[in-house]
Amino acid sequence: MNNTSKDHLVDLYLDNLDLITENSAEVLNHARQEGIESFKLLGFPGPKSEKYKYTKVEQLFRSDYEKYFSPRKITFKVDDIFRCDIPSLDTHLALTLNGFYLGNPTSLHELPNGVVFGSLAEAAKKYPKLIQEHYNTVASTDDDGLVALNTAFAQDGVFIYLPKGVVLERPIQIINLLMSDENQMVQYRNLIIAEERSQANIVICDHTLSPAEFLTNVVTEVVAKAASNVDVVVMQNQHNQSTQFSHLYARQERDSVFASNTISLHGGIIRNNIHVLLNDTNCENHTYGLALVDRNQHVDTYSFIDHAQPNCVSNELYKALLDDQATGAFNGRILVRKDAQKTEAYQSNNNLLLTADARMYTKPQLEIYADDVKCSHGATIGQLDQEARFYMQARGISEREARLLLMFGFAHDVVGKIKIEPLRERIDELVNKRLRGELSRCHSCPMHCC
Repeated sequence: MNNTSKDHLVDLYLDNLDLITENSAEVLNHARQEGIESFKLLGFPGPKSEKYKYTKVEQLFRSDYEKYFSPRKITFKVDDIFRCDIPSLDTHLALTLNGFYLGNPTSLHELPNGVVFGSLAEAAKKYPKLIQEHYNTVASTDDDGLVALNTAFAQDGVFIYLPKGVVLERPIQIINLLMSDENQMVQYRNLIIAEERSQANIVICDHTLSPAEFLTNVVTEVVAKAASNVDVVVMQNQHNQSTQFSHLYARQERDSVFASNTISLHGGIIRNNIHVLLNDTNCENHTYGLALVDRNQHVDTYSFIDHAQPNCVSNELYKALLDDQATGAFNGRILVRKDAQKTEAYQSNNNLLLTADARMYTKPQLEIYADDVKCSHGATIGQLDQEARFYMQARGISEREARLLLMFGFAHDVVGKIKIEPLRERIDELVNKRLRGELSRCHSCPMHCC
């Protein structure tokens, strides 16, 4: 493998170590050394990596991206250029710009019920023992060079803490904005800690607000303790000049429920990694995803659901619609360990190719070492149901509308899993607009992100 890009990033880290660490808490800096050493050994995932077989990672880092180690002073008002158009979604709002938390007037919010959310950098200073206990314990720098790279470079992101027994009625909405007049590489980190019996809905929205090229490499760690219930919805809506590597790691303890739903509406190149460890008995996991891909876009998903203990349930459903010359990939692995008896694990990947030039690669996998389990997996790649289309046309529906209805119904199987009704309705609307070739951006946002 050509190590030029790897060596450049290692040198960049060493040359700017003082800038990276000077305003960062010790608990974050302590993990950096492990991260950079792992990156030196692992480098970028190469063409022989089965996990990254369909995404050529190293070449994506060759572009001349600017890297900043402190927040840039960009004179603008967020409300003037970005207004999330979900008017009936009442949320606690957390904003990041180019990987740094936007705090106004404070960067760390402490609610009366004990919930804390805001800047990870500030949380690491104020709650060092809490961060030390959980940071970099769910994500692994041992087997993925991109996670190691993030651990070395990430300076900020979003921190969420849910105390024991607290049920958060209003969702927390994280909006990640990218805005720059030059090409930029951005790396940030999120940490979500749900104590025993706590519950929350978390919405993560990724947007580009300027036409420059962006490469983002983000890691999110979720700790779901006993009997907690955490639901995370991710909406990726960036322009064609963006490249996004998103790593979501979750560790579940006894009787916990964790659900994630990743909606890839738009983006040039998107790679989503999902790792879930069911680390105690009676855990329940739901992992969903939907990708809408056209032109020369590429969306690649890797998932690993690790059943380490008995009496756990996981449901996994990924769908993709591919148009024009788009490409996609799904590599899903379910591991049922020897002691994980009474496991129920289900995996399904369904894909629609709308043109002869679109390509989808899928590899669902089950690896079972226990003998008392209920497991299934499967994948389909096909085209729209012609009989259903003719049936609708025979009842006065135009061919175009019939195709759109079938595609929308196919996609709604995933969108319909979203529990927050106004968010579900809004994403349904965005999916419908995307399928019709209209802008997938929010109505009230003046930036043409697509």
